[in-house]
Formats: sequence, C-alpha cells, structure tokens
Amino acid sequence: MNLTEYDISHPYHAVISRTERITPDSTDEVRHITLNISSATFNYLEGQSIGVLVPGPHSFGNTHHMRLYSIANSRQGEGQNMAELSICVRRCFYIDEVSGERHPGVASNFLCDRKAGDEILIVGPYGRQFLAPRDPSCNLLMIGVGTGIAPFRAFLQERDAREAEGENWLFFGNPHFTQDFLYQVEIQGYVKSGLLKKVDLAFSRDQAEKVYVQDRLREKGEEVFAWLEKGAHFYICGDANRMAKDVHQALIDIIKAHGGKDDEQAESYLKELRSNNRYQKDVY
Repeated sequence: MNLTEYDISHPYHAVISRTERITPDSTDEVRHITLNISSATFNYLEGQSIGVLVPGPHSFGNTHHMRLYSIANSRQGEGQNMAELSICVRRCFYIDEVSGERHPGVASNFLCDRKAGDEILIVGPYGRQFLAPRDPSCNLLMIGVGTGIAPFRAFLQERDAREAEGENWLFFGNPHFTQDFLYQVEIQGYVKSGLLKKVDLAFSRDQAEKVYVQDRLREKGEEVFAWLEKGAHFYICGDANRMAKDVHQALIDIIKAHGGKDDEQAESYLKELRSNNRYQKDVY
C-alpha cells in the first residue's frame, strides 16, 4: 500500500475490546475484532474503512505499514455502542512467486495476534464512494465474498435501525458452508425478520463443480436485471483480481440477455449506473 495516498499524520489510539475467531480451526482464521475508539474524535458512515498502522520498521524504510479494513458495523457503533467499532480480518499468507516461500501478511497477522486490552493505532476513516444510498426506499443488491461481507453487515444494521423500506438482496460466497459462512446467525436473523428479502449463497467447494457468486447472479439474471431497471443500487466487495472482474462480466451478460443489448450498450448501461452512484466497488 502506498502510504503517500493517505493522510496518516493524526493517528488515533484504539484498544482491542474483543477478538473472536468466527471460523473453525479446520479452515482459514477469520476474526471479528472490536475496537474501543472512545479516545477518537471522528465520525464514520457505513461503507467507509479505517487504516490500521502496524509499527515498523518495514521494507523501504517505512516506520509504519498500513492496511485498510472495512468498518463492519453501522454508525451507531458495534452493538449500538458508539465507543466501539468492529472489523473483520482474515489471517493472510502470501507465496513468493519466485522463491515459493510463504510469507505472513503484515497487518492481518499483527491484528490476529492481538489480545483484548492491547492498544493499536488507527487512521481514517477513508472512502466517500462506497456508501449506502441516503434514500431509505432504494433497493440494494450486495455481492460480498469472504471478509467482503463486512460493509454489508454495516449496511444492514443501519437499514434495520432506520426501518428503511427499501428491499435488500445479498449474494455471499466462500469455500464451505459449514466453515466459512461468516455472520451466519445474523444473516439468518435478517432473513427471518424480513430485512433481507433474498439471500443467494455460493460455497464454491461444497460440490464437485465449483459455484461462485457470478454463477448465482446469472441464475437469477432476469430478476437481477428487473431490480436494476427499478433503480436498485449494486455493490461489490472482496477480491479484485478475479471476483470483481467475473461479477462485472456476469452483469454484462445479464444486461445483454435480459435487456436486449449488445456489448457496447451493456457497458454503457453500467457506465450510467456508475455515474449515478448505483454501481460501486470496494475491492482489494
């Protein structure tokens, strides 16, 4: 991450209130980490991120390494506690393409190793594009993979608190249902209450043929296009390398198939959605 792109000159002290592993030991470690930010003086909106500063020294002489994490709760605070903010963190490792060596992700391992009571430095909040619409009557299509579910947890909490009348449709993907269904109980609760009108799940490795969120989108293509035609806002959060590109292509295919458009017209359709802030991505 290029630190020069962000102002980190005024960090805040935050204390780890709670850190909970929300996946079993048999799969990748994902933690829901709650921070006490009572000493901070910033406000934030759903869809924004904070930066976590990992003390150095690091490569290239940086005194800190920064990593952005989506805020995983509404502006009312984690558990309606304004003094607390939460993030969702997967412990990451990277393989060196030349040597084949396995290296730990700096920020994710730093955070996953912290204990309750530990103090960290945060900066932000950042991001003014990936925000939920102000109009509570707008419908939302949310596509999240892995920890990309985090901002949508915030969206849903806020819409629930405001009793927003707009409908919500979540597409969520991860490898396995039994191991990787992040925030499963909360999502099921929102389905039961009616806040989530629809949920489509893509657990890619639970069957012989892999299934991804873009496949689920194509399966529901006619209805997805109908939602877009009625003004729905479309959000993508998660992997930039493949998922975001594959979802974009799935959208193009849906618009062509159900909107009677060619490739150029379908791209223009999405361009117009973007210009109206109805097609937003938070990918990494």
